[in-house]
Amino acid sequence: MAKYVFISGGVCSSLGKGVAASSLANLLEGHGYNISLVKIDPYLNVDAGTMNPYQHGEVYVTDDGAETDLDLGNYARFTNSLLTRDNSITTGQIYQEVVRKEREGKYLGQTVQVIPHITDEIKQRICRVAEKNNVDIVIVEIGGTVGDIESVPFIEAARQFLHDFGKENVLYIHLTLVPAVSGGELKTKPTQHSVKELLELGIQPDILLCRCEQILDQKLKQKIALFTNVAPEAVISAYNVKTSIYEIPIIFAKQNLDLIVLAKLGLKPSTHNKRIKLWEKMITSYCSAQKSVRIGIVGKYLDLHDSYKSIFEALVHGGIAHGINVKIVKIDSQLVDAVDDNSWLKTIDGILIPGGFGVRGTSGMIIAARLAREQGIPYFGICLGMQIMVIEFARHVLGLKDANSTEFNPQCKDPVISLLEEQENISMLGGTMRLGASKTKLKENSLIRKIYGSEIIEERHRHRYEVTSRYCEVLERNGLIITGTTLDGKLVETVEWLDHPFGIGVQFHPEYKSKPELPHPLFKSFVGECIKYARL
Repeated sequence: MAKYVFISGGVCSSLGKGVAASSLANLLEGHGYNISLVKIDPYLNVDAGTMNPYQHGEVYVTDDGAETDLDLGNYARFTNSLLTRDNSITTGQIYQEVVRKEREGKYLGQTVQVIPHITDEIKQRICRVAEKNNVDIVIVEIGGTVGDIESVPFIEAARQFLHDFGKENVLYIHLTLVPAVSGGELKTKPTQHSVKELLELGIQPDILLCRCEQILDQKLKQKIALFTNVAPEAVISAYNVKTSIYEIPIIFAKQNLDLIVLAKLGLKPSTHNKRIKLWEKMITSYCSAQKSVRIGIVGKYLDLHDSYKSIFEALVHGGIAHGINVKIVKIDSQLVDAVDDNSWLKTIDGILIPGGFGVRGTSGMIIAARLAREQGIPYFGICLGMQIMVIEFARHVLGLKDANSTEFNPQCKDPVISLLEEQENISMLGGTMRLGASKTKLKENSLIRKIYGSEIIEERHRHRYEVTSRYCEVLERNGLIITGTTLDGKLVETVEWLDHPFGIGVQFHPEYKSKPELPHPLFKSFVGECIKYARL
């Protein structure tokens, strides 16, 4: 029978529940347990696919094509958990399904209510994750904060698990804030009030994760324990890390979080957790790196760091692979277009253009791609970044001055990027793109095939527009080589600049599959080429 761990948050959002859940799962996997994680998002959207990156951060895509919250990306980077659409639950999904069942008469004329119908649907979806994958422990992260009106049905469903499965199979962790006021004094009152609010909803936390600037001393832990009815040893300091979020599993392990969780669930710990030793070695190597390489991200969602979360982390992983720090230089593509001064090139050792939607900022991206091509600067284009390569090449090498994407200019004379025929009449935006994992065939003797070491690869997609097939021959004839296609050869998946040290564009999103202990080969290779360019 599976065990269930629920992680809730209090005081304010964005304290790090996702990283906390991922770090705990990382430690429990090290003890040999099969872990799965579920993210609950209380918003009414069915998924994250149509949400503004400025408000919500990036959209993480699973192999089966689910557009999910970025916390699933944390789960993937920290653990080996199999993640599918079942691992992402939203209020929109729950109500949509309950209303569908009601319309079909599945409730036999009952009055449909939050309790039991909504809460039962929530519980069924959580249990489905355990049943499908033969999981030992399911860690459920409840988004938002305790006290939010939209979170109440999920908190209630979590409370019911205790009665459905028994105390020995259910554990509650509450992440809260211990802020420092003027003079550096740490205050416990917000934590006390947050736990009180959780108690009013029927849940007594077993463990507290206290977000704080520095580790809590024993006196403060005892005070928190006294006012919250939590054992002092179960009051864990989730203090600010110095260098990387990948330090957090080590911080938790030193405070025996994993051992406390296993003991409360009646599970035996491993006598030798090999994973934490390897993790410590990796972090020590990363934190002690003396040299750094600077990579410019030319994008348009740069105000919120989480908008390109997986890409930033994948670049860090590439740095870990080479024992070097990667410093991200955020370059607003609109500013590149607004000024003639290209002095920003002197501040970077490589250029990456990530995915995105809409025409805003694309002129600056085209300028950046041209500079990288002409000056031999390592360039990596992902999704939109690959399409920018094609547009730039068509304009400045082929001389097609009006070359463009029909996304940006539907009436352009040379639509080198265009919609798939089956996408042209779609009116709905959510879930209608090319989504999820599909296979790509790589051309022999290409750089990308050398990097992957394989002819057939599988990566995840999230886009609507493709390279227009009638331009492929002339592009290749002039030096933009199509090095990867779908297995049927109909769609372009990867391109490369001929006679360039590293000029690669991919239509898919390799960042989703990168991990700190197993960096994605494209990011590892790209960072390596940036190191060469920097002559480190």
